[in-house]
Amino acid sequence: MNKLLGSSLAACIVLSGCAATIAPKVDVVEPTQARPSPQAYVPANNGAIFQGSGYRPLYENPRARMVGDVITIVISESISAKQENTSTIEKKASLDASISALPLMNATQLAKLGATGSNNNKFDGTGKTSATNTFTGTITTTVVEVLPNGHLIVSGEKQIGVGQNVDILRFSGQVDPNTIQPGNSVTSTQVANVRVEQTGRGAKHDVQGIGWLARFFLSISPF
Repeated sequence: MNKLLGSSLAACIVLSGCAATIAPKVDVVEPTQARPSPQAYVPANNGAIFQGSGYRPLYENPRARMVGDVITIVISESISAKQENTSTIEKKASLDASISALPLMNATQLAKLGATGSNNNKFDGTGKTSATNTFTGTITTTVVEVLPNGHLIVSGEKQIGVGQNVDILRFSGQVDPNTIQPGNSVTSTQVANVRVEQTGRGAKHDVQGIGWLARFFLSISPF
């Protein structure tokens, strides 16, 4: 009896651990932050005021272009899909047969040999599916990589804790520098390979999920 109880407890622990990993996860680019690499400044021993190795233009464009620069992403995603299907199938068939003459049989007997039949099949099917998703928000990301064509790989994470709950917003994508607006901002609709994840942890998020035992029975239920 003790072995059976121990086996049941171990199974419950395994199921609870498996249930904890079922939550969907978005493949956001890691890491979600990057710092610029320090550059060693070695002044040339030529007596000149201008040094090309450490030159930064006085009036350069402040647009983000290097690893460690920040870009504000204005998230404005809206996805709407609708599908309607209508099918109608109808089939009719009829049969009418009679025998007019047979040897050694009179007309009264022949009248009983007639056969009639009919068949009518009809199918009507209608299906309708619609879905609408809207995601808006703002997050400031960090340039974590500069591609050979000058495009920027950005990634960022925002965590806001209130009381016993933490809301987490993660974002990553590929930004074309030409789409960056003044103030180093760009809308998410102009970002390629967008990955957005909004999740959280805490008491509020725990009560919105289903328990591991109920999840187990739903997974084996045929209904």
